[in-house]
Amino acid sequence: MDYKASVVIPNLNGAGWLKDSIESIFAQTEQAFELIVIDNGSTDESLSIARAYCGRENYTLIENGENTGFSHAVNQGIRAAKAPYIALFNNDAFAEPDWLEKLLHAAESDPRIFAVQSLMLRHYERQLADDAGDFVTILAWPYKRGDGLRASRYQKPGRIFSACGGASLYRKSILDEIGLFDEQFFAYFEDVDISWRANNLGYRNMLCPAAKCYHICGATTGGAKGARYNDFKSVQSGRNSLLLPYKNMPLLMLLLNLPFLLFGYLLKALVFALRGYGKPYWQGCKEAFHTFGKLKKPAFRLKNLPCYFLIEGWMFLSTFGYAAYRLRRALHRI
Repeated sequence: MDYKASVVIPNLNGAGWLKDSIESIFAQTEQAFELIVIDNGSTDESLSIARAYCGRENYTLIENGENTGFSHAVNQGIRAAKAPYIALFNNDAFAEPDWLEKLLHAAESDPRIFAVQSLMLRHYERQLADDAGDFVTILAWPYKRGDGLRASRYQKPGRIFSACGGASLYRKSILDEIGLFDEQFFAYFEDVDISWRANNLGYRNMLCPAAKCYHICGATTGGAKGARYNDFKSVQSGRNSLLLPYKNMPLLMLLLNLPFLLFGYLLKALVFALRGYGKPYWQGCKEAFHTFGKLKKPAFRLKNLPCYFLIEGWMFLSTFGYAAYRLRRALHRI
């Protein structure tokens, strides 16, 4: 069979939800797909669950003996994929039956589209959005649009800065051009990095709200309902929030934005300290300085100057968008 898409699910100790996640993929209305599960050293029953599907014609299981990180795991899946589109899907997410069909339809509408994100809804509060597209502020704070707000606000397709790697479709020919996920980002922001690289070259990332899935927020890294703060997340946030602009901003852009970036980092360090996670946050920052030399920074291209200007303006506007989002969240809690 000629597959239209390769669905890649990374798994780490997902015994409580992996089976339902896999079954939601096999129940898709679009059946021209292969499913690739990468197990990252699970020690619970999820590895046995993943093995139970071996023997299906369109199923592949890759077993790692240890946790190699999200980026490395999905890159293994992408390299093994046989289809022109790659759909990444979290092991704690559950797709509507037409999820893949809708994503493919959106991607095929324009060859300049790199990534298409589905509308991710909270599994336990399905009237609320989990992620309707990721954005980056001028302070270098990536954020999920719509997280915790009414999903009815996000029913219109449109361009987004970044597609969330938890439930998005990527065009493989563009991945071949810009490179796979950067494995220096062990977890978090690797999807923002790869979308930023595509933006720098003039490709587009889109939200397709007709493609819906339900997500147990942070089940793998933060508990059953996703703790917002823990040591692991704090280290990764401190580390990757430094790596992200350093890697993707041309030098002049980086220097122009340095005052905003420094203010953002100091403010974020204060927030983590007040939450009791100042030490792991600074540990992540120190790790970032040791990682700068290992990053493969895309070359500056004069022809991409309009893209750099677009991204700069986008980050300024996203700062106001983030402030408005935080205000809505505060009003929602009242």
